Amino acid sequence: MGSNESCRQLDRNRLSAGDDASARVRGAYGSAPDTVSHSMLGIGGLFEEMASYGISRAALIANTGIELAALDDPAARMTHLQKILLFRNVQRLSPRPGVGLFAGQRQRLSDFGVLGYALASSATLGDALAFGVKHVRLAGPVLEKSLRVEDGVAIFEGHDPFELGDLLPLVTEFWFSSTHSVIGRILERPFPSQRLLLPYPAPKHAPLYSEIFQCKVDFNAGTMQWHFDAALLKTKCPNANPITARMCAEFCNRMLQSFNHDEPELIRTVRSACLNGVGGFPSLLDVAAQINVSPRTLHRRLAEFGNSYQAILDDVRRRLAEEYLRNTALSIEEVAARTGFSEASNFRKAFKKWTNELPADYRRRTSPWTN
Repeated sequence: MGSNESCRQLDRNRLSAGDDASARVRGAYGSAPDTVSHSMLGIGGLFEEMASYGISRAALIANTGIELAALDDPAARMTHLQKILLFRNVQRLSPRPGVGLFAGQRQRLSDFGVLGYALASSATLGDALAFGVKHVRLAGPVLEKSLRVEDGVAIFEGHDPFELGDLLPLVTEFWFSSTHSVIGRILERPFPSQRLLLPYPAPKHAPLYSEIFQCKVDFNAGTMQWHFDAALLKTKCPNANPITARMCAEFCNRMLQSFNHDEPELIRTVRSACLNGVGGFPSLLDVAAQINVSPRTLHRRLAEFGNSYQAILDDVRRRLAEEYLRNTALSIEEVAARTGFSEASNFRKAFKKWTNELPADYRRRTSPWTN
């Protein structure tokens, strides 16, 4: 039986047996929880930590539908459900509280493949983290993740779209600890934190959080956030190399594109709605009405696929802008208007953010109209 069919059969078995966790995951994905897939990147620390307790890789993937050979196959993919079942096995088999924290600290840049080397070769920590957030799908996220800056504080924030229940602390510990470890390896020095806010009660091993992150930890905070000084985003990476960074970035982009043939119908529908809007680009409210769901449901379903309405809309606008700049003689102001900007200055800022290049520079580089 193949990996996907094994996953489907396991899901049916667990649902019939009344497994609430699997039911929640299935509910999040509708009738096909194996339609969203990720590579095997970013789980090396889990296997290494569990191996230190004498737990084999075979035991960790038991009943997940993941084949042992897939763990070493760069072309292999696993589903959200399979990854959640992997975490469930870790939780069940671990003899040590706080296994997610310890496993995360074992994470190496090489555990993330080319993505890891792309992060390390970035010019600054801010560049590395922006790249990591953009390409987070390559690491197979279970939580929905974002990074923002508010009043001089950088905030990593997570959301739990799958209602993981008692599995949430383990998944959260592994994410935050892995990120903490990877940043330290990028900078080649310990990374200072300011505060952790977590949505669940303090576990018995709560002191481990403070030991690892060296900051104040608030449990039952109603949110999932990790704060650090935003000034650190300007820190230069000791292994910065523009040539290596560009090569790795191009490879990562090709990897992301390899997922597109399996792109969920929902994302294709939203993209089409954005592209074909009459009188301008539609709002989230408009698109939700078109497909007969509530805005909240649309937001949740897109988050299940590691996406958002704004990200899809921005991608459509960027592609349109590139097309106009490359293949027409429209002025920058006209291109701005056609991509939904009332001011050309705002369009220039957005295009710079999307492509790291100003519209005029992109046109000079790519368009026959400038020759």
